[in-house]
Amino acid sequence: MVAAGAPRVLVLGLDLGDGRLLREWAARGDLPHLAGLLDEGSAGELSTTAELLHVSAWPTLYTGADPGVHGVYYTFQASPGLQGYRRFGADQYGVPTVWSLLGRGGVRSTVLDAPYTHPEAAPGVAQILDWGTWARYWKPDSVPPSMLRRLRRKVGDYPLGLEAHDQGLAALDPDLLQPRLLESVGAKTDAILWLMDAEPWDLFFTVYGETHLGGHYLWRPAQDREKDDRDLRLLGELYRALDTGIGRILAALPEETTVFLVSGDAVAPNHSGWHLLPDVLRRLGHLAEPQEGSASDEDAAPQEEKAGRTSLDPVRMLRDLLPKDFRKSLARRLPTRLRDTLARRVDTANIDWSRTRAFTLPTDLEGCIRVNLRGREPQGVVEPGEYDALCDEITEELRELVNPATGRPAVADVVRSRDRLEGPRCDRLPDLVVLWSMEAPIESLRSPRIGVVSAPSPDARPGTHAPPGFLLVRGPGVPRGGLPEGAHVRDLAPTLLSLYGVERPDYMRGSSLLDRALTRATEER
Repeated sequence: MVAAGAPRVLVLGLDLGDGRLLREWAARGDLPHLAGLLDEGSAGELSTTAELLHVSAWPTLYTGADPGVHGVYYTFQASPGLQGYRRFGADQYGVPTVWSLLGRGGVRSTVLDAPYTHPEAAPGVAQILDWGTWARYWKPDSVPPSMLRRLRRKVGDYPLGLEAHDQGLAALDPDLLQPRLLESVGAKTDAILWLMDAEPWDLFFTVYGETHLGGHYLWRPAQDREKDDRDLRLLGELYRALDTGIGRILAALPEETTVFLVSGDAVAPNHSGWHLLPDVLRRLGHLAEPQEGSASDEDAAPQEEKAGRTSLDPVRMLRDLLPKDFRKSLARRLPTRLRDTLARRVDTANIDWSRTRAFTLPTDLEGCIRVNLRGREPQGVVEPGEYDALCDEITEELRELVNPATGRPAVADVVRSRDRLEGPRCDRLPDLVVLWSMEAPIESLRSPRIGVVSAPSPDARPGTHAPPGFLLVRGPGVPRGGLPEGAHVRDLAPTLLSLYGVERPDYMRGSSLLDRALTRATEER
């Protein structure tokens, strides 16, 4: 058990917060409170699992485990025993979050709006989910249930008025979005301050999601800023509002509180060819469309979807007949489970599983390819003994792809998850992860095997996720300067466990950054 007088720790997450911009603006004097933290503590870049699977950074940060161990990497992902994919759920995590482990050790934690989390039955953990998030991975909820109601009575509803899964990948006007983000930063700060007073805590863990939208919609590549720096100025104003909010929080903290400011990734140009991968796999003969009269769609459907169906597929007919905007508007009115089932049917309507060896999984950045493996997928056709050879074959074919706009390779790397992300839940990840060259937009792909496939990207957001992450730590006994060599997002969880004297589980590959920093400081003396 944790002794009386346990340390106070505040973790402030910045979803898609860019540490390089933060340090640049702090050094320029635009972010005085953050500049003070930088001057008084340790800060630096973090290696991150976002370099392979961009959403996996938060689950890795929460658990101290790699994606092959915790099993979470996207909103919709594969699940053994299911043909295709399903929405993130509470059973996706293979290991507990750090606040759950701390709770078992007697540490009281309060958690607000940590993305990609779900309610956990752990002692000493008070949790509010999806009150003020841009992308809801669970639903507005709290443990105990009354806490969300109390927050709404005190602070009100989150004012953003936008949600990622409803918005999709469409463009948003920066001039209209930015005022909403500034108001939302203020509301999130109010919620943090109220909750810090309302609940007893040793660890307070919260995430500002407004930087996520700012990174996607207000950021611009360097060449565009030279022509018009309006959007970067808008993003700078967002970070200044964030700095003001953090200043209010710092002023309200108990003395001797250790403060962590962390982001699992940074912002880069949104140049990706994920939307072309299905056509590439078709041209290569790995992804097959139904032949006339084929029953493969009917065979692959879940049993509850087969009832009352004829040889005609009504879902496919609706998809083809209804305008896209109307389909999206209709989908928003459906219960989440039904909407997800219909979306999966639409996405897989043109797949003949009986002749498909590999297919793509939902994504909005890296390419995610799943082998249709017998014994894992219900309609699997690839024998386990053929798995490695097929992965090698697809990897070689993808590395031949050229971006016609540059004449250079479009694919930076193809990573086999089993090689880099091994663990008991690796079977929930894509088998192959395609990392794109980020030097130019990708609207066509060419190779001798496929000819040319072309389509404009459906993603209008100028910025996207990329390494590195960022961490700033200030507190009692924290040496000033940079982070220890090799600092990684997986190190945060063991660092928090070490602060409270709670044993680190064997599955955590990382170690305490503060212990390493103190050892380094001692050696330097």
